[in-house]
Amino acid sequence: MGGQKEEVKVAKSTKFCQNCGEEIDAKAEICPKCGVRVKPMRALKSPGLAAVLSVLLIGLGQFYNGQIGKGFLFLILGAISAFLTTFVIGFITTPILYVWSIIDAYKTAKKINAGEEV
Repeated sequence: MGGQKEEVKVAKSTKFCQNCGEEIDAKAEICPKCGVRVKPMRALKSPGLAAVLSVLLIGLGQFYNGQIGKGFLFLILGAISAFLTTFVIGFITTPILYVWSIIDAYKTAKKINAGEEV
């Protein structure tokens, strides 16, 4: 009322420079204090959680790791393999696919955390 201005505060996300430890804006690419290029922050993945998710459902660990296409592939192959149990061959292919999905999810999460290409 009566010409008063309301001050709006916006929450600012920050991070710390890996070189000097200065608190800087989260979007900054170069630290204003020391001038060193700052590595972008990326989300870490839990290899254990990725493996447990694949235990719950073939391909779920791949979805968690951000590999949507591979997750759908594992899901489809898992469904086909489960259907093949009616012809006995599925009793061989399903456990192999199941274990492969778990190991792949675990190793991929470790590679993501190490910064390797996946």
